[in-house]
Amino acid sequence: MSGVLKLVSAMMLSVWMVSASVAQDLGALARFEDGRFTDRWGGAELWLDISQGVPWRVFTLTSPNRLVMDFREVQWGDVDPASLDSADSVTTLRMGGYRPGWSRLVAELAEPMQVESAELVTNTTTGAATISVQLERVDLETFAAASGAPRDARWDLPKAADVPVVKPRDPNRLVIVLDPGHGGIDPGAERGEVREADLMLTFGRELQDVLRRAGGFDVLMTREGDYFVSLEARVAAARTAGADIFISLHADALAEGEARGAAVYTLSDDASDAASAALAERHNRDDLLAGIDLSQSDDRVANVLMSLARLDNAPRSEALAKHMLAGIQNAVGRVHKRPLRNAGFSVLKAADIPSVLLEVGFLSTDEDLKNLSDPIWRQGMAAGIRDGIIAWRDEDSALAPLRRN
Repeated sequence: MSGVLKLVSAMMLSVWMVSASVAQDLGALARFEDGRFTDRWGGAELWLDISQGVPWRVFTLTSPNRLVMDFREVQWGDVDPASLDSADSVTTLRMGGYRPGWSRLVAELAEPMQVESAELVTNTTTGAATISVQLERVDLETFAAASGAPRDARWDLPKAADVPVVKPRDPNRLVIVLDPGHGGIDPGAERGEVREADLMLTFGRELQDVLRRAGGFDVLMTREGDYFVSLEARVAAARTAGADIFISLHADALAEGEARGAAVYTLSDDASDAASAALAERHNRDDLLAGIDLSQSDDRVANVLMSLARLDNAPRSEALAKHMLAGIQNAVGRVHKRPLRNAGFSVLKAADIPSVLLEVGFLSTDEDLKNLSDPIWRQGMAAGIRDGIIAWRDEDSALAPLRRN
């Protein structure tokens, strides 16, 4: 670790203890009050005013080059991230929930810069705090050597156990994991005041209720609030739950052209069309923009074994997609003109769980936006999905004796 990073780490520990004490005394979430990212000679600087001191940390990541700051949860309010960015050296700034109780700020850098100094100063009278971070330009090699996501028990979830605990389950019930796309720092598609992350969380809850009332289903969600969950963690949640079905929920927006109606995607290395390939690339990139480090995720042997498992499981996912589309069309009367598609979505890569990604509609299309905002229409959509899952369950059970063990 470089001397600069050692200094920052020591600073974080000191700030953690001091600011945690202040936060405990004040007892409320910190509020964002003001801030700015500006250029300076030799680099850039960021300052943030918040209502009270909180535990925090700062680090950099590569591919793309970005600065990441984590905080004990901060209420950002209605602040527009673009309004805080007046630095030519920063291309994109975003902030939001990272996981329950924690917030994250991510700044994509136009050029490599490393943390020169970072500090939090607390007003001993009011408890208000100012965080300031100084960045200095460095070459790409130096930036890469200093970058990396630190592991810290105070911030990070513990490493997964080697052997998962297998809970007894009722063989007559299906476990369904619903995955409301995006969340927190990653709002997904936006149209006016409508955010894909919020809309899919609402629809996920409604669908969960419809499925539970149908009987025979245990239904869980990958997120229960407006916070970020990485693609890898979404798949891991399905595996931990022993899911029989994984459904990722989205409502995208197209930059060009127009699309309407629901579409269901299954996993394939070769996308069914250019639009599907672009959509998968955009969804998969969200992890990077949220500051997730994927540099250690490659395991060729594991990937080969999982590919073999997916080959066995792919027909079940395709059958699930077809039954869901039939149920949706029967319930709401319309689906996309090419409703069955495939692409390389990372969130569909659970090797042994039938998995689909459902585009409930498109925020960029007025008719779909109206439908997606209508709770009565969403109830019809949820009923169609339920009917499709029930039809798939009955067919899949009948075919189980013919399936290779």
